[in-house]
Amino acid sequence: MAEVTLLGIAQDGGRPQPLCQKPCCANVGLDERAFPTSMGIKFEDSSTHLFDATRNLGDQLNIWQENLPSHVWLTHAHFGHVDGLGLFGRETIGAKGIILHVSKQMQELIQATPQWAIMLEQGVFTLEVFATGEEISVESETIIPLLVPHRDELSDMHAFIIRGKEKSLLYLPDHDTWEETLSLYGCKLIREWFEKFNIDTAFIDGTFWSQHELSGRSQEEVPHPPVSQTIAHLGSRLPSDAEVFFIHLNHTNPLYDKSSSAFKTVESMGWKIGVQGMKVNL
Repeated sequence: MAEVTLLGIAQDGGRPQPLCQKPCCANVGLDERAFPTSMGIKFEDSSTHLFDATRNLGDQLNIWQENLPSHVWLTHAHFGHVDGLGLFGRETIGAKGIILHVSKQMQELIQATPQWAIMLEQGVFTLEVFATGEEISVESETIIPLLVPHRDELSDMHAFIIRGKEKSLLYLPDHDTWEETLSLYGCKLIREWFEKFNIDTAFIDGTFWSQHELSGRSQEEVPHPPVSQTIAHLGSRLPSDAEVFFIHLNHTNPLYDKSSSAFKTVESMGWKIGVQGMKVNL
């Protein structure tokens, strides 16, 4: 049975976010810190797979209680998801032979970026390129990358489905809008999309509760479907529904506060907020 550990629930800047003096960050205690979104999976063959490499890699490996991942999978090139790659290099961990799974666009970016290209030369990473929709076997489990629309100024964006012996999990930390994502797969409803891919558990983009958190910027500049919109689309959870956990929470998101009306609304409808360190068996 594959074991999934959620290693972070914050948006790329973490919580507290650097230089933020607002109440959402000013009084965050050590036990309330949230690391950028990342996920670790240990499969039955004992291989260890890290999804996204953040600047808090050391803390996240301690949460996971694994020495080093044998595989790293990247969703896309935005800094919060890749800026931990350098920590595997000889200046810090000095790893060798980690298999780095990337899309074709990410491969081209890595090979064109000197700080990453030299890590390939040094044998820190070996690149493996995946195609969207490809079913990649890991013993009795399967990993499936799914292309989803998200700001692509650096690379494309892939969610991942992990199919274990008993359950399937969706890892979708970022995307632009539900309309674009669903349309790409010929679906009109979020439930329909989950059912299409037989999803039992979903870690999905919960960056903002509402557009009011954008501080003057438009949703076109910072595209993520607000949680309030997502739960309005879903309605209350039915017994047959996938179990949904919101992750990738911006530091401004009221869902960090369990006493907030936003948190109570999500839970009253049967949906959940991801918890750093939580485990799911597949």
